[in-house]
Amino acid sequence: MAQANGRPTSRHSIYLKLRQMVLALELPPGAALSENELAAALGVSRTPVRESLILLAQEGLVQVFPKVGSFVSRVDPAQVADAQFLREAVELASLDNLPSRLDPAVVGELRDNLERQQRADLGLEEFFALDEAFHHGLMRLSGHGDVWTTVAAAKGHLDRARRLGLHENASPAVFTAQHREILEAVVGGQAPLARSRMRDHLRAVFNDIERIRAHSPELFAADPSAVPVRRNVVVWE
Repeated sequence: MAQANGRPTSRHSIYLKLRQMVLALELPPGAALSENELAAALGVSRTPVRESLILLAQEGLVQVFPKVGSFVSRVDPAQVADAQFLREAVELASLDNLPSRLDPAVVGELRDNLERQQRADLGLEEFFALDEAFHHGLMRLSGHGDVWTTVAAAKGHLDRARRLGLHENASPAVFTAQHREILEAVVGGQAPLARSRMRDHLRAVFNDIERIRAHSPELFAADPSAVPVRRNVVVWE
């Protein structure tokens, strides 16, 4: 397999690209997916696209309906809650397992991360990447940074809900302020305060979901068994 320009492309890279497009809302919840259109846009054959959609369906990020088509899954609040439960359990546990002497290099990285979060020209995806790096960095302080890979793989629905929340907020400054409070509590040896601030920070996504669902219910899965109907255009019932 090769791209249109002749350079080799791995099937895994196509999967990662499509997954990122779903998570970043480039392919929004409920969107119909055409293998031909995706293959043309990515400059590859239909085979790696089809294989990638199967993998994404296994993750719950894509739904395939026989004789109807493939669609980006709408955000499932139940799956958001499950991913949030996992993430909160892991991140709060890591705050209970901090060494008496924190790695100064990692602390320096976290402070630099916070400074970059405050850039006036920061885009949403740039902030999201810094947010992920910040939370990963806190887990590295506890010596459990490798666990982040497992957490990241399990939170597809959660990450889409978080991005929807970021779109709703005029500025990510409130999240940056929360990050700073958490880091200062960690550096100050105030683990209970850090846990409290972290818990509130992570649970803010639930308020975002309720606010967004009030004006855009079509983005969320109300009935997991619902099947879109193909008329002149495909519609969700």
